[in-house]
Order: sequence, then C-alpha cells, then structure tokens
Amino acid sequence: MGRRLVPLTLDNLPDIPKRCRACVFWELDPVSGEAAVRAGRPELEKEAWISAVLLEWGSCGRVVYVDEVPVGFVLFAPPAYVPRSTAFPTSPVAADAVQLMTAWLTPGYQGQGLGRVMVQTVAKDLIRRGFKAIEAFGDATWKEPACVLPADHLLAVGFKTVRPHPRYPRLRLELRTTISWKEDVELALDRLLGAVQKEPALRPL
Repeated sequence: MGRRLVPLTLDNLPDIPKRCRACVFWELDPVSGEAAVRAGRPELEKEAWISAVLLEWGSCGRVVYVDEVPVGFVLFAPPAYVPRSTAFPTSPVAADAVQLMTAWLTPGYQGQGLGRVMVQTVAKDLIRRGFKAIEAFGDATWKEPACVLPADHLLAVGFKTVRPHPRYPRLRLELRTTISWKEDVELALDRLLGAVQKEPALRPL
C-alpha cells in the first residue's frame, strides 16, 4: 500500500473534500467568513488565502494519498494568518508557534496511525524552518467531524494543555522535544513512503 504526504497547493486543492474547500472557518474572521458564505464565494476566499500564505510564508498544508487516492489533509500557519484564532477564549496562540488549524482523514483510513504521521510530518517541516512549537485549539466536547480538532486526539499525538478551558483548551507541542525522535520520524517516514515509486536520481556526467 503506497502512502505519501504532499504539500498542499492550488493544484491539489481539489483533492480535499468539497465541504472543506468551501470552509473558511479559520481563514477569515467570523464576520468576513459569514459574509463570504452569504455571497457564495467561500471557495474563492479559500484559494486566495492559500495562495497568499504560499507566497508570503510557504507550505501551509499536506494532502495524504494512499495508493494515489486522496484520503486526508492537514492545514497549518502562523497565527497572524489565522484570523479566527483570536475569537477563541484561550487565545492568543504563542508568537513562537505555528497553529495547527485543522486536519481530516477519510473514516476508512482512521486508526491506522496516519493522524500521528501527519503531525510528525508537520513537526519535521517546522523544525527545519526554525519554529519552536505547534499550538492548536482543541474541542474537549468533540462529537463529530468539525473545523476544531478533538482535544483527546491532540493529546494522544503528543500535545500538552497550556491553557485549560471546559470547551476549547489551547494545546502545545514543543518541537525541541521532538528532536530526540526526529530520526525515528525520518525512519518511519522512509518506511511509510517506501512503497511509493520514486523518481530515479540523475547522475552527473
């Protein structure tokens, strides 16, 4: 079974679920988000947001493929690019952290460790880019798929609560603590991607 995690771009944006492509919960503040929905242009706003973040900051997501079928995605960005985050009772996200906004996996592919691999892949990327931590708002009363991730899931993949709240705790994953398992992550990713056919390296003449 070939699995790969590919940076999110405007080219592969159609590979995430339609309801997520048309969701601007995190990308716009509450008032602007409601206005975009009323005007029937949330997908255009989503594309504009991704384009702006890619140009100004760089990669802000990953799409997960299993046997070339898209089965999930993860979205992240510095808090300055995430207007909705200021509306949470446990805001703000720390200035030294990147916000894990949301993630999703097709139900049939849950429980296979892909969620943890997504977080580890994001962590590896951000370590390389010099960031200290990932933070996220969790939903402590999560019942069904939504824009805010279940707090229990975040705790299970290594996050710690830094600001408690009965509904929306803010959680943090210190990237310096992941240095110790960085090699393990790389080995796991090598195994994960091992089934994917790689392009042959060009040899210098």
